[in-house]
Amino acid sequence: MDNSHPKHLRLGAVALAAVATLTLAAACTEETPEPEPAGNAAAAAAEAGGPQPKTLDGAKAAAQVVFDRFSGGDFAGAWDMYTAAGKKAISKDDYVKLNTACSRKGLAIQLTSARMEGADKAVVIAKQLVAAQSYTMVYEQDAWKLEPAKEGLSLYKMGATKAIAAQKKAGTCANS
Repeated sequence: MDNSHPKHLRLGAVALAAVATLTLAAACTEETPEPEPAGNAAAAAAEAGGPQPKTLDGAKAAAQVVFDRFSGGDFAGAWDMYTAAGKKAISKDDYVKLNTACSRKGLAIQLTSARMEGADKAVVIAKQLVAAQSYTMVYEQDAWKLEPAKEGLSLYKMGATKAIAAQKKAGTCANS
């Protein structure tokens, strides 16, 4: 700048240039939050009990919540995520009694893969230790629910006392 401009204009121009530089520097270094993966939103919906996305991610997230509840010993919470047919086959109290007596607790169940089977069904594969098993998730009343396998439904229909006895006799009751 030459000396023909008054001193206060020169200082104003320097100040304006400094503010512009700081603003540009701040804009370039400001971190932008990463968008959350779809699975996290689906998991939150599954946990909250609100409408869940009718997607594969939604089914996977709901399945993992069921598996986490079950392996953590929250059998009542796992039963809450059963299909209407599953709930009809066994009362919540009997389900809790049966699983408290015979299920292994504390062993994580990990979802390994999944696929959609139509618009309202997903098949998920889960692994506990070295054993893998497929499960069916069904979309009912705006939520993904676990559909018990036919063998489970047959066992449940016996009631807790007879089901525990049958599992002990078969050697499948973990706590006997």
